[in-house]
Amino acid sequence: MKPERFFVDNGTVVLPERVMENAVVVIEKGRIAAVENGKKRFNGARRIDASGCLVLPGLIDLHSDALERELEPRPNAFFPTEMVLRELDKKLAAAGITTIYHAISFAEGEIGTRSNEMAKQIVETVKKLTDKFRVRTRVHARYELTDIEALPIVRDLIGEHRIDMLSFMDHTPGQGQFREAASFHRYYSVVYSKTDIEIAEMIEKKQAAHASTVERLLYLLNLCRSSEIPLASHDDDSRERLAWLNEQGRFISEFPVNIEAAQAARDFGFSVSMGAPNALRGTSVTGNLSAREAIERKLCNILCSDYVPSALLQGALKLVDTGMLTMPEAIKLVSLNPARAVGIDHETGSLEPGKAADFLLLKKTNGYGDVTKTFVTGKEIYSTCWR
Repeated sequence: MKPERFFVDNGTVVLPERVMENAVVVIEKGRIAAVENGKKRFNGARRIDASGCLVLPGLIDLHSDALERELEPRPNAFFPTEMVLRELDKKLAAAGITTIYHAISFAEGEIGTRSNEMAKQIVETVKKLTDKFRVRTRVHARYELTDIEALPIVRDLIGEHRIDMLSFMDHTPGQGQFREAASFHRYYSVVYSKTDIEIAEMIEKKQAAHASTVERLLYLLNLCRSSEIPLASHDDDSRERLAWLNEQGRFISEFPVNIEAAQAARDFGFSVSMGAPNALRGTSVTGNLSAREAIERKLCNILCSDYVPSALLQGALKLVDTGMLTMPEAIKLVSLNPARAVGIDHETGSLEPGKAADFLLLKKTNGYGDVTKTFVTGKEIYSTCWR
């Protein structure tokens, strides 16, 4: 049951444009009623002492592939979907993530969990368990444009309102993330233990279907527009590609592979999302654009966890510690900006009156952030005794 009324005081509250010291956040019926300066007494109301802590808006993660690794921690070692979703939900709460868009790939044969039937089953399980999760949970369907067989499955899921965000990707070697066949081979052999024969078969299938990708893309774009589903383009690699996309509508540009693409995306008014692990480490695993460089040039306005949920918060804090961004600027990358990009900023994404009380308490230690409490719509979903 949501607390009718409580308040959080003595904390340092991070707002979209400023920081308030020793502030009071008032929560009523699961929503933020007020954010005020100084001490205030509320007779009979529950009080949470946030002394020594930052009070941050709950993190919003638009692209997390962590589910794949949790489902298949080792090649061909699959765990039950419902168990994995429930356990991952706990980890997300501990990482301060209050809204998650699980990235579920429709890309037959790329890796173990990227089976169309398995992807469909994962989507259905997520929707079945929606009311059981601690964290607000959404589906981000990733559609590989060279997967012809996946098209009717994705179409039906859109029609059944089971998809909350859709991104388009094309991993055919020679463009996008894999500009060279050697990089494609190296990635799938090292990261996913694919054999030479399996990789050759993957490339052959992608190349055979590559010529008709635009037709499938336009078909799904029309479906998503009619259902008002947010759209993202994956691994953009040129201004020409972004210019064509701009003619089709509004997108989030995910993981642009170079400065040219990131610049074009921002010029066209797209949000640009990059990986928090990239920002935390200072470099891309595949040798593509550095998130820090993109942020420094003001070409990236969203961070997503990509493949490590814990990196979302730590990546944002690293940008503050290095002096690249102020605390409000860094936190907006993982809260308000992603909320705006998918049209949920009226509901969540910042500590402002009227919005859902999605927030966390954070204690900084040796440059890292330790989440001590996480709340979703005023309900405490995670707490640690360590202070």
